[in-house]
Amino acid sequence: MSEIVVKQIRSLIGQSEANRKVVKGLGLRRIGHTKAHKDNNCIRGMINKVKHLITYELKG
Repeated sequence: MSEIVVKQIRSLIGQSEANRKVVKGLGLRRIGHTKAHKDNNCIRGMINKVKHLITYELKG
């Protein structure tokens, strides 16, 4: 199964509580922090919610 690597690129200051919880749920803690997840619909939905705060790429 492939992986998705997500990286936080923007601050959570001024963001809604829902966006903060999604970013925390992705395991990101600060700007520049990177985390790898299995590629599934749940993770893709979370990424879609906060795509303006993160970058992501598919691995293998």
